[in-house]
Amino acid sequence: MESFKSNPHSIACDAATIYSKLTNPSLIKQQIELNADKIDDQARQHLDAVKFGEDSISIQSPMGEVTLALDHEGSVPGEKVVYTALQSPVPINMVINLESQPDETTMSTAELQLQLPFFMRKMVEGQLQEGANRFGELLSRIPFDRL
Repeated sequence: MESFKSNPHSIACDAATIYSKLTNPSLIKQQIELNADKIDDQARQHLDAVKFGEDSISIQSPMGEVTLALDHEGSVPGEKVVYTALQSPVPINMVINLESQPDETTMSTAELQLQLPFFMRKMVEGQLQEGANRFGELLSRIPFDRL
């Protein structure tokens, strides 16, 4: 399985709170809708590629829109949130790794895991890495402590 990781980002919130919010993506959707006028242009561009449902996240990808459903068994409270693709031509997982820091902040990385045929990997790896980076950046901009 191929893995595309974002750069680590610091989030000013504890890992347990972030985990509880990420396992309930409808809270993020509500917050985005309530604060749409306060979101800067750069963040808005990232949000255009992501939609949040009750227990799923949909992302625009090189393969079209991919819907990822929360994987309760693969997720680890306070450490890792796992979403698995529904009806995808290739197996896809989105993993959000959370690492608690001593100062009540959390380091996070977004990771896309895909099982790609070799010929397809070369065509889409740049776009997938960019997608992982954008999602990692988006996570760092969410005010988890205010959701």
